[in-house]
Amino acid sequence: MQLDLTRYRQPVSQFGRTFQPNEVEQEGDVYRIVAPVQVNLEIHKDKDRFRLTGTAKTELELQCSRCLEPFRLPFDGEIDVRYLPASELSTEDEREVAEDDLDTSYYRDDQIDLNELLREQFYLALPMKPLCRDNCAGLCSQCGTNLNTGTCQCTSQWEDPRLAPLRDLK
Repeated sequence: MQLDLTRYRQPVSQFGRTFQPNEVEQEGDVYRIVAPVQVNLEIHKDKDRFRLTGTAKTELELQCSRCLEPFRLPFDGEIDVRYLPASELSTEDEREVAEDDLDTSYYRDDQIDLNELLREQFYLALPMKPLCRDNCAGLCSQCGTNLNTGTCQCTSQWEDPRLAPLRDLK
């Protein structure tokens, strides 16, 4: 999905669209988009510089890091990104990253890749350790039973098998 910047000649324009999950998803993502993605943007134009502000809403499906069950995470994110032409991209080998660089991206051929923008916003919103709920009990380390849905008969005491010969010395 490309946003054609040649269509926007006014200083401020509106862009609103709903994308289907298969239009935004990419193979290899750690999440799955399970609801349409609603994007509402205000496009601010200043010569060849653009600023996109607005919102994106959808639902992402993640895998719980404790019990490995899928769960849904609502996404309602704010977007505020500046775009400069790729010709302004610095060619220096090394330079210090300024604070303004963190919310600046670059475009080529008068087009902004909305897929890249949305995927970046989704990844920024993902929790470091996704949990289906705060009190998720996870899996039994011995038999693999999901402790949220059932109990197991495993003993919680673990003995190191390397020390078994020492036990026989008693």
